[in-house]
Amino acid sequence: MSHSSTPSAPARSVLVTGATGGLGAAVTRRLAAEGWTVHAAVRTQAGARQLAELPGDIRPVTLDVTDEASVAAAAEQVGGPLDGLVNSAGLIVQGFWEQVPAVALRRQFDVNVLGLMAVTRAFLPALRAGGGRVVNIGALSSLVALPFFGPIAASKAALASMTDSLRIELRHQGVKVALVEPGAMRTEIFARAVASARADGVAGGPEVERHYARAAAAAGESVAATKLHPVDAAVGAVHHALTARRPRTRYLVGPDARTVRVARRLPTAVRDRALLSALHVTPASFNP
Repeated sequence: MSHSSTPSAPARSVLVTGATGGLGAAVTRRLAAEGWTVHAAVRTQAGARQLAELPGDIRPVTLDVTDEASVAAAAEQVGGPLDGLVNSAGLIVQGFWEQVPAVALRRQFDVNVLGLMAVTRAFLPALRAGGGRVVNIGALSSLVALPFFGPIAASKAALASMTDSLRIELRHQGVKVALVEPGAMRTEIFARAVASARADGVAGGPEVERHYARAAAAAGESVAATKLHPVDAAVGAVHHALTARRPRTRYLVGPDARTVRVARRLPTAVRDRALLSALHVTPASFNP
């Protein structure tokens, strides 16, 4: 007498953007280790080869979030249905506002805001078909904007607002949306931000540069000395947002989260002084 075996449930599937970055790579590894099919978005063939060496069902997908044609091609390649989308691709543009070149500022929003939404729109049919979830990676800087990090803070604040409205729009379509906001994590993003700032140069000419020289030097030294934290807590938050029966809508992650909560309650003048002090910048630093 033969016994028919119960067919196993199909593997859950997810698209992770920024899959070769610190957090994106860690999320990719964890989900693949748990049996997920991970469509791992990369920009280069070198990134695809890097992911091919990892265990599990990891399927590299070439995707440039700033290129609509690339996004559309990736959505067609992946198909559907999808159980999750983790929007982890992002970058940091640093510098004082008057000094940030326009091209750098556009790049900040093209990747962190417009590109993220382009990806989300393209994959929504697959997510609806799978009753999937969208997990956006923001930052604690959306809540308290440090000087010198105005561009990244502004982009993450825009992302937070976008996530809030998107959550309401998709709630009754069977797609849950969550925002994970980590603090300073031990990834390559800060080193890349420094390299990009050097390559971009500064706007405003010598007179503007002279006004910010001392403040920029102090901020740069402070950033280099910043204590960075492992990505583990953020990976855990992403995992909870993807798998929990009742995921939270917003996850503030890491040791920095408590500091941010306290800072938000401070009177504005006190908070402003505290934020300058955190960067080791004095008010006098903004004058030649």
